[in-house]
Amino acid sequence: MPRVFLDPTDERSPIERRPTPRPAALSGRIALLDITKPRGDVFLDRIAERLRAVAPGVEIERIRKPTFTKPAPEDLRRDIAARCTAVIEALAD
Repeated sequence: MPRVFLDPTDERSPIERRPTPRPAALSGRIALLDITKPRGDVFLDRIAERLRAVAPGVEIERIRKPTFTKPAPEDLRRDIAARCTAVIEALAD
């Protein structure tokens, strides 16, 4: 089954984007980014549990965005990219 990626941004002027290549295996430090929507932290708790079960050697770091209404600040994105091998972002309500 082909993957379908949905982009929640304004569709009146769509931007062509290619997905970032997935790592072959999970290793190093994985950032779990909470965008601060309600219950996003609960969802990330479950993701952390699964990661610990399937990849016990990875280090998990929890990070919170200041607000869900705006993109993560550039300095936060730079910091995550410098310290982490991958990031999982959670949306929930």
